[in-house]
Amino acid sequence: MGEGVVWEGVMEVTKWAQEKNTDPLLWSIQVSSTLNSAGVSLPSIDLAHRLVSHICFDNHVPVTWKFLEKAMAVRIVPPLLALALLSTRVVAHRHRHPAAYTLYIDLLNRHAFSLSSHIHFPNYHKVMASIHNVLHLSQAYASHDPQPGVVLVHFIFTIVSQLLEASLDDEGLLEHNPRWLAMDMLMDAPNHNKDALHRKNTAMAIEIIARFLNHKVTSRILSLVHRNMPSHWGPFLHQLQRLAANSLVLRNLKHVTPESLLPLDFNPTGIKLLSSEWKATPKLELDAVVASGAGSCAVQSQHDSGSALWLPIDLILEDAMDGNHVTETSAVEVLTGLVKALQAVNGTVWHSAFLGLWIAALRLVRRERDPSEGPVPRLDTCLCMLLCITTLVVANLIEEEEGELIEEAERSPTNQRKDKQALGQRRGELVICLQLLGDYEDLLSPPQSVIWVANQAAAKAALFVSGHSGYLEYTNVNDLPTNCSGNLRHLIVEACIARHLLDTSAYFWPGYVSAPCNQLPHSIPNHLPSWSSLMKGSPLTPPLVNVLVATPASSLAEIEKIFEFAINGSDEEKISAATILCGASLVRGWNVQEHIIFFIIKLLSPPVPPKYSGTESYLISHAPFLNVLLVGISPVDSVQIFSLHGVVPLLASVLMPICEAFGSCVPNVSWTAVTGEKLTCHAVFSNAFILLLRLWRFNVPPLEHVMGGAATPALESQLGPEYLLLVRNCVLASFGKSPKDRVKSRRFSKMITFSVEPVFMDSFPKLNVWYRQHRECIASTCSTLAPGGSVSPIVEALLSMMCRKINRSAQSLTPTTSGSSNSSGSSLDDVLMKLKVPAWDILEATPFVLDAALTACAHGRLSPRELATGLKDLADFLPATLGTVVSYLSAEVTRGVWKPAFMNGTDWPSPAANLSIVEQQIKKILAATGVDVPSLAIDGNAPATLPLPLAAFLSLTITFKLDKSYERFVVLVGPSLITLSSGCPWPCMPIVGALWAQKVKRWSDFFIFSASATVFHHSRDAVVQLLKSCFTSTLGLGSACIYNNGGVGTLLGHGFGSHFCGGISPVAPGILYLRVFRFIRDVMFLTEEIVSLLMLSVRDIANGGLPKGEVEKLKRTKYGMRYGQVSLAASMTRVKHAALLGASFLWISGGSGLVQSLITETLPSWFLSAQGVEHEVGESGVVVAMLRGYALACFAVLSGTFAWGIDSSSPASKRRPKVLEIHLEFLANALDGKISLRCDCATWRAYVSGVMSLMVSCTPLWIQELDVGMLKRMSNGLRQLNEEDLALRLLEIRGTSVMGEVAEMISQSRF
Repeated sequence: MGEGVVWEGVMEVTKWAQEKNTDPLLWSIQVSSTLNSAGVSLPSIDLAHRLVSHICFDNHVPVTWKFLEKAMAVRIVPPLLALALLSTRVVAHRHRHPAAYTLYIDLLNRHAFSLSSHIHFPNYHKVMASIHNVLHLSQAYASHDPQPGVVLVHFIFTIVSQLLEASLDDEGLLEHNPRWLAMDMLMDAPNHNKDALHRKNTAMAIEIIARFLNHKVTSRILSLVHRNMPSHWGPFLHQLQRLAANSLVLRNLKHVTPESLLPLDFNPTGIKLLSSEWKATPKLELDAVVASGAGSCAVQSQHDSGSALWLPIDLILEDAMDGNHVTETSAVEVLTGLVKALQAVNGTVWHSAFLGLWIAALRLVRRERDPSEGPVPRLDTCLCMLLCITTLVVANLIEEEEGELIEEAERSPTNQRKDKQALGQRRGELVICLQLLGDYEDLLSPPQSVIWVANQAAAKAALFVSGHSGYLEYTNVNDLPTNCSGNLRHLIVEACIARHLLDTSAYFWPGYVSAPCNQLPHSIPNHLPSWSSLMKGSPLTPPLVNVLVATPASSLAEIEKIFEFAINGSDEEKISAATILCGASLVRGWNVQEHIIFFIIKLLSPPVPPKYSGTESYLISHAPFLNVLLVGISPVDSVQIFSLHGVVPLLASVLMPICEAFGSCVPNVSWTAVTGEKLTCHAVFSNAFILLLRLWRFNVPPLEHVMGGAATPALESQLGPEYLLLVRNCVLASFGKSPKDRVKSRRFSKMITFSVEPVFMDSFPKLNVWYRQHRECIASTCSTLAPGGSVSPIVEALLSMMCRKINRSAQSLTPTTSGSSNSSGSSLDDVLMKLKVPAWDILEATPFVLDAALTACAHGRLSPRELATGLKDLADFLPATLGTVVSYLSAEVTRGVWKPAFMNGTDWPSPAANLSIVEQQIKKILAATGVDVPSLAIDGNAPATLPLPLAAFLSLTITFKLDKSYERFVVLVGPSLITLSSGCPWPCMPIVGALWAQKVKRWSDFFIFSASATVFHHSRDAVVQLLKSCFTSTLGLGSACIYNNGGVGTLLGHGFGSHFCGGISPVAPGILYLRVFRFIRDVMFLTEEIVSLLMLSVRDIANGGLPKGEVEKLKRTKYGMRYGQVSLAASMTRVKHAALLGASFLWISGGSGLVQSLITETLPSWFLSAQGVEHEVGESGVVVAMLRGYALACFAVLSGTFAWGIDSSSPASKRRPKVLEIHLEFLANALDGKISLRCDCATWRAYVSGVMSLMVSCTPLWIQELDVGMLKRMSNGLRQLNEEDLALRLLEIRGTSVMGEVAEMISQSRF
């Protein structure tokens, strides 16, 4: 029998049954029998097409619909195909045939939500291909590959979209041409006689839309559309919101509300951090525990919102205050990535993240209120961090959001009408944050030096609120009355307003203005010169310049005015402008600081004059102007501010041409500096060169090059000028390409432009030669000076100058054997004439001079005092030689070939007067942090000795005057002396500290603290003890109850300073660690140590401070599990804090290198061996084991988020996929049984579930980067652990490549 005959027979049977009103079951049996006899596979695609065509609409009678429903029920037609066919016919004619629309909706209710059975049809693939063709899905979604699972997603979304547009159209709410209904579907004229039925159908349609959105299976499938098809989801969501807001039918429904149409959180981040649905082991029902323990954790979490949850921010801010470490990375970018990571991991709203950032910065300022003195950044740098850097971080986060929305609108023309509130979401969160910040009165109290500025900000707001805003238009903020009481929040708000993050409506916040300011002058002030005078056109007179130097600018317009003077003014005006820019505006112009540093960098690179043809560099004519800038930005706070803003590579690139030009110039010409001193090209070169040296770790002893290991410190040891240029080239080449950069560029002055052409070291041949010599000096001994070379006369002249007061010939010190020298009879003037050579030549000769002088001292031909005096004369003649002095003497100390120098007070200075006091203070510092190092005792009977090169270096530094003229040199040699001394055997550093403390008593605390840090350079055990102290103090594990102590306050304390009489006060362990970790020669051991400390902390947290016997009393109550009085949920919170602390220290100590080592090596090894872990028995043992797995999961993911970020904005993120795939390969192999683990089963299950849960909830972009095959293996493994929901979410995030498979998994899941 032919196929056509079969179908004719089936339709004849159907017509006959229709006429006889046959029972649908009998009809279905007869049809099924006929088809089976003819060999037609069931369910039949052809039968579905023929039945629907038969019904619509020639046979639109009740019995035929019953036939169709029965055919769908007994599966002789594919239900989903039948629904697809009906949707293309019935919806189009719902007005003319409202009963058909009613029946169609009823069939949807019956068959659209039981998707699991459909997937198991034998002809499932053919059915879905037919649906693909019926609904024209290839046109609607540009999908030409009808993969069944993808078709299923498209089918569900299309059905709901059709119903949504039909409902909007029925109520006259459809705004534009329909996307899912053909135009002819809307041309069916309504039948007014059936209005009641139409309204009922609309109500039914809205109800089933709500069901689709709320049903566990279909809502999950629709979330795939939201995640993977944003261009389709956006219009759909807009229509859904329009229906919810305007539908009259919806308002009259009893069981469906406008809110129920948007019931799901379609947030792409998925599940929250270890939500109440997460279960670590089958034995422990942690969902009930977390739910019951939420109340007990609420108070603690609220208290920790400004401390424990945001602890890494405090550590990063404090670490940035280390003046010995100038970084090429912007603190703004580092903190931006960190805040994004913490906001995702903590699952908080953005205003909480902003609040955590600002509270951490306020704590930093508070710790710096009474610091000890020393060559380190001070309060100005802290205020820069609070009022400029943190504000720019918030600006970055807001601009990132707006840039993404702009990019989304550009990609999707249909999405142009974006809700205005969406653009301001994070801006609104900022307002909430700053309003809440007013509750922290203790932290907001301004330091003494900025009370006046805070009062000005409060006065400005008070004037505005009082209606005197017109007064503000004619005056500068510095002219305002200061009788209003202000605090740091007023300064923060002003910083936000200056960057257009807020507007002046902030002045009207409740409590922002304490009282109206009514004490206004009757006329515009016209007394002292100020910035307002400048803006009104006043010339740069000396009185005005003095005021502008001492008073920070408050707006970009004021800075641009000064910049115009610096570019187009007279020579005197240019120098005045340079002085102003480097004055108070640089260090305290918080509202414009990022602009000022760019203006200064721009001015350090003046343009080449048109048609310039001189033989020497055009920069030489700018010597006085450039020198003002160089000296102005040399203070330690200024350099640190440049570092925080991430412009060190850019600054280095403009200093190199200055060094190249002035170092190549013969000092035949001089100028008069603004101080009245004589200025030569040697002086300008020295200022530029020393500043350049401070921008990278040029003074690292060669031992660190060998022993640094593979982590970040070793890499930093190798960083040099070529690396800074590489960073500069990359930054300038990439800036402006992302939407975030385009938004950010609006903030910058249009007067600033930088060439994006790459710059390389080959452009500076003299600097390149010196740098090679510098590296050779570190790597090997000084080579023998060739007789008759061009350097020999300079060496002899330098030695003659250094030894001019010594009654022996310079010939005896010169390492040459030429015999041609008769310099012993030369006068000083003759020597200085010989030294009128380019500075680069002098630097080339300096190592040979130092080698000769040190050799002469070692052999007794030169006394130590004479050596120190000669080195001082060399530094005075050309301060740039200090760089060579540092590198040469550091290298010689490391080589260890020189005899020791006895610090006996005769030949060399003696530390005996206060060495014992220094020793006691060191022990006091270490004891306060829980570190016990028995080998610290200094033998009082043994003579104090130092390596000869170190003794010479120390003697040189002691000769420096500590006035402003020497400050820029002291900040170069001071850190170098400490670094060098720290690498020498104990007690070299205490001796150095004792001698410097004798010279400058106010710096004694600084050097004692530095000496105590040296201990950790020599002892791994001391480092481990200090880390353990950091864990116990932060987590409060030393007390009876874990909630009584701990937190950031205990970890970082009051900072570093002499707050008590009788010497230095105890230093908190976190402060000490942040100052010593860079002294650790090989940081690779830290990974295993931190993991061990984390495991010990978990055990202590689980005990809750109770005796071990009490822990066995653990029992289950109706409120959940508790250890004594400590709930498991509270323990999990503390465990997360411990992991947060460990991840912070790991990242700060070794960067992405240590994190990679943790993920790929340490953790797999730990699971394979479980070293150092005590296996406890009983139920409490299972709980502790589970907590360990949870801790390691948090530790691993947190470390990754800190090192790589949660998105792809960080350069380090490029290595993330490879590292993660290595780790997931290990996890998958273990789950597949290919690897045998030795750790506790509960620990392993908790770790796997925890890691994947955290990645799904906090770092979904990580998952999108991973191989699909690997994710499928992990998904299968999670299902083996009964983590069905997590297995689904893992694949959901991966994107369109697995969307079909995920949809099928969802359909078959048992929720």
